[in-house]
Amino acid sequence: MPFAADPDVPGLIVKFGDYPLHHGGVGAIRSLGRAGVPMYAVTEDPYTPAASSRYLRRAFVWPTTGTEDADHLVEGLLRIARRIGRPAVLVPTDEEAAVLIAEHQDALGGHFLFPRVEPGLPRLLASKQGLHELCVKHGVPSPAAVFPQSYDDIAAFAQTARFPVVVKNREAFTRRSRPAVNGTTRVATRAGLLSLARDWGERPGVIIQEYLPREQAEDWIVHAYFDRDSHPLALFTGVKVRSWPPHAGMTASAYVVDNPELADLAARFVKEIGFTGIVDLDLRFDRRDGQYKLLDFNPRMGAQFRLFESGAGVDVVRAMHLDLTGRPVPEGEQRAGHRFVVENIDLPALLAYRRSGYTTPHAPARASGTELAWLAGDDPLPFLTMLARFVRPGARHLYQLWRTSRRGGTPDRPA
Repeated sequence: MPFAADPDVPGLIVKFGDYPLHHGGVGAIRSLGRAGVPMYAVTEDPYTPAASSRYLRRAFVWPTTGTEDADHLVEGLLRIARRIGRPAVLVPTDEEAAVLIAEHQDALGGHFLFPRVEPGLPRLLASKQGLHELCVKHGVPSPAAVFPQSYDDIAAFAQTARFPVVVKNREAFTRRSRPAVNGTTRVATRAGLLSLARDWGERPGVIIQEYLPREQAEDWIVHAYFDRDSHPLALFTGVKVRSWPPHAGMTASAYVVDNPELADLAARFVKEIGFTGIVDLDLRFDRRDGQYKLLDFNPRMGAQFRLFESGAGVDVVRAMHLDLTGRPVPEGEQRAGHRFVVENIDLPALLAYRRSGYTTPHAPARASGTELAWLAGDDPLPFLTMLARFVRPGARHLYQLWRTSRRGGTPDRPA
């Protein structure tokens, strides 16, 4: 590699909740492990794909739900720190971990290395309402949205709303404790919205957004690492070609595509809000008005971050480790035309997208190279472990696809 990472500073993958098939964590273990960094990870059990990686020095088996008391989670991280025996760079893979680290910097700071950020900012960014309000404040386009406080508010909105609409949980942290919906959900009719709303209680924790029709839109992603001055040391742009479930789920396939306008928008917004660290942004280009509309701001590493690497061999996780250990982050252009594929979900996504006829105009006709989420010649066990554990959820995905084809529609599932 054209740079040298500090081998005396390990990395720790931090995740809370039960989602063992997470390719992003495996990607981070490989990325830093290949650079000579000793890697550790929090895992649900000893048999996750991450735990089987040859680049993982030790898996700390710690089953969590993501709803535990913060003091309990902090103490657990401190116990891990004592076992590692030296400060490690924290790499959060979910909002719960990113917010916990930000809000408990004083307790964790003597034992770990992580970007110092205004403590309340990651929670605000992970909140759908908080992000929408920040977008309005800083002039960043986002879908029109309402935040009902009661069933009556929803009924009044439904009288004049233009359907379909999109419903999401208002706060990221209710998705595991008391979710109103399973994830991003498209609602086609007034009756459908009112039927859903009856189960949301007196204070519905939802955001209702305008629907950006997929025929008139294109999904883009930005991954970046910003230093203590909110200056980008690594910034990449790409276009999402497929997701699973279709149009509303996790990235299944994406390409690196240069987009200076989008890069400038992201860098300006991050600078204005003063964020430091890794970001994963989802935006939808609305062809009707020519605007990139910010849908999600994830204040942590994104699962598909390995799509993006510069000519100097830098991705956002490597950039963070280099920066936090006092080493320069070499500059380099992104690998335009490179492709990322998540093997276990891209096949059903491909079938669904072909049937619908949806295409992504900005996707290159041919990839300049492909990064697979799971399969790697130098680290084959995570792929085999994924296959062994994917049988049941894989069958469920295919069943959902079959049901969708029978209905002639698209499933509404988590983003």
